[in-house]
Amino acid sequence: MTWFRRARVRLRVVVLLWAVIAVLSIAGATWVLYDEKAPAQRLSLNCLPFQPAKDVAGLNRQIARYRAQPGFVGADVGASATLSDGRSLWVFGDTLRPKRSEGPRFVRNSMLMFSPGCATVVMPSDHGAVVPDRKDGVGYWPMDLVAVPRGDHDLVGVSLQRVRATGKGVFDFEILGPSYALFSVKPGKAPELLLVSDRGPDSTDPTKPLWGAALEEADGWLYVYGTANPDPKTVFGRSLRVARVRPEQVGLPDHWQYWDGTTWQAEESRAAELIGAVGGVSQVLSVFHRGKDWYAVSKRDELLGTDLVIWKAPGPTGPFTPSAPLATLPSNSSDGLLRYMPLAHPDLLPSPDQLVVSYSRNVSDLTRLLENPHLYRPEFLQVPLP
Repeated sequence: MTWFRRARVRLRVVVLLWAVIAVLSIAGATWVLYDEKAPAQRLSLNCLPFQPAKDVAGLNRQIARYRAQPGFVGADVGASATLSDGRSLWVFGDTLRPKRSEGPRFVRNSMLMFSPGCATVVMPSDHGAVVPDRKDGVGYWPMDLVAVPRGDHDLVGVSLQRVRATGKGVFDFEILGPSYALFSVKPGKAPELLLVSDRGPDSTDPTKPLWGAALEEADGWLYVYGTANPDPKTVFGRSLRVARVRPEQVGLPDHWQYWDGTTWQAEESRAAELIGAVGGVSQVLSVFHRGKDWYAVSKRDELLGTDLVIWKAPGPTGPFTPSAPLATLPSNSSDGLLRYMPLAHPDLLPSPDQLVVSYSRNVSDLTRLLENPHLYRPEFLQVPLP
């Protein structure tokens, strides 16, 4: 599921790199800074004429008719954030390129930019992933992103999960843990990758929280939500926990605080469950707030579940109360589609009592997918807020 090699790191930008340059060797984080002496990996923005939809039906018509822009045929995830210049930035997971495009046909992640009149693929000069694979072949699937204004540019933090292929099938992969990427985006310009950080050593243990499954900024804090599965053989959902950190200190594990059910404290192992795994959330979800109300948007019990649910809370730490099912998203139904990972888009067609949600579609038959990659595009729906 789930962005540019050797981007230049200028001194004036490094000063703003969330205060990490002096502590790159801190325990618990592996930092990959791109070589200043190497050629910069430039990102281009090629405009495909595009008119914003006025309703959800229009969104789905556009998705269905969207012709193959060079670099993008189909993908999943589709988390979004609004930049200070009004453009909308979207990140996608495993992405299919057109057959005759330069570079690989398949990349682990991609990025699209939407502005009035234009839909653009953010394209690295090597036509690869926007966050490039590690040298050992491990790739990065995006989970969520948040944009923070900083003077004449936005700093965009993208939470990622490290993924390693174990075969050629759709489900032949293993998750190795969370990572983070940081971009600088100037008004009207393409993003620039500043750094990539792997949090902790590679591990396939699903009981460890995957921090960054959802991100939300409020009151000067970045709230980082993590999901975990206590027993994949018998439990299909995931539990939800929360940590917080100042945005400029996100790369410093010693500055993270974890909610233990009563207070914020420094020990990750004491992080309390906000939502239990049985009947719980998907591995990746959305958490956002409007005023004092907080919402967690997900599908119960991940891929094998059916119900889209919104949990509501009076604050970022809960307690979270689930709504009745707001939509049904079955997988392996009569059309053979997999439906998973609903994500919220509060800035899209904004309404005080309605929410636009996208969900990913896929098929388990890779041959069918390559023959009709339009099946591998998000679909949108609108649901009431609890």
